Amino acid sequence: MSWLWAIIVGFVLGLIARAILPGKQHQPLWLTTIFGIIGGILGNAVATWIGVHDTRGIDWIRHLLQLAGAVVVVGLGDMLYLALKGGKRRTA
Repeated sequence: MSWLWAIIVGFVLGLIARAILPGKQHQPLWLTTIFGIIGGILGNAVATWIGVHDTRGIDWIRHLLQLAGAVVVVGLGDMLYLALKGGKRRTA
């Protein structure tokens, strides 16, 4: 069941990251979900490295780090997707 939560959280993180990034992102929604999952994993790793442990209630620092990781991965992933696809990036 944890894989289902990873997909749901990755989807939400990916959508929020796309909303935060300026301009239009060109990758498909399934790839945004994968980038969101990777960003969430990256954020969890950074939280562990800096010593953020589970807390009572909502763990805001861990969630913010997951979102920051998703923004970075979605942004870099969009550039990589365009480079592999051969398209030119237009600013909107």
